[in-house]
Amino acid sequence: MIVILGPTACGKTNVATHLAARIGAEIISADSRQVYRRMDIGTGKDLDEYNVDGIQVPYHLIDVCEPGEKYNLFEYQRDFLTAYQDIIARQHKVVMCGGTGLYIEAVVRGYQLSEVPQNPELRKQLEPLSLSQLTAMLAEMKEQLGENMHNTTDVDTAQRAIRAIEIADYQLRQGAPIRSFPQIPSVIVGLDIPREVRRQRISERLRKRLDEGMVDEIRNIIQSGVKAEDLMYYGLEYKYVTQYVIGQCSYEEMYSKLEIAIHQFAKRQMTWFRGMERRGIYIHWVNAMQPLDDILTQILNITTDN
Repeated sequence: MIVILGPTACGKTNVATHLAARIGAEIISADSRQVYRRMDIGTGKDLDEYNVDGIQVPYHLIDVCEPGEKYNLFEYQRDFLTAYQDIIARQHKVVMCGGTGLYIEAVVRGYQLSEVPQNPELRKQLEPLSLSQLTAMLAEMKEQLGENMHNTTDVDTAQRAIRAIEIADYQLRQGAPIRSFPQIPSVIVGLDIPREVRRQRISERLRKRLDEGMVDEIRNIIQSGVKAEDLMYYGLEYKYVTQYVIGQCSYEEMYSKLEIAIHQFAKRQMTWFRGMERRGIYIHWVNAMQPLDDILTQILNITTDN
């Protein structure tokens, strides 16, 4: 499998679709918001890009659930595996494309996940604790379960440690089978663009999406019966444009806050990708400012060498 990742506005979809068309592959999306139907402009689905010179590139995990639902990592990993196995069974190649680092890492590292519900009361008790305290607690619980603390990503952050404790607590009380996930041979390519170019593209793209009717898209979703707070849950465009639609801020305030939030989001994406590298995932960074043909040639050379 070839993975194409990078921050928002780096041109991932264009590169991935042309690559897929060239090698006869199908694309599995790794975007946590493009799974939602009718959330098209705000999530940047750009479905017209999947038609490359008359070739319709098949895609998966786009438009798989309704706005207002809370699609999660466990469901993504499950749906990814179903799509991947189907593509491989038909002897086609797979290109994974997206900017949701957690989804990508869960697949390429083969996270062993358990379908455990959230425990709000437990989370409330754990929130005041430091990461070192949470780590010690998790280590003790793992020992009770007869497991080792081999998955260091469990304690990368307090949020992850709390989730790991939540799962361990559920297993100790009720038992919860851990779903196995196969190791998928992957070559990971990151598209790298200069920070200032990225910022310029983000601003230009925001103006374009607003001109294309992003406000009307969100207004129509709300009018269809989806609660405003459920839309705001998805963040970025759906948070700030929804606030504007329901009268919580002016257009100018919405635009300014949203532009800043997207820039911050792109920075967090890069922080996650650098974290993936620290956790042992090798990313082949490619200069996204090159002509498309040069980018594709470089990617194909990388995959041949690996």
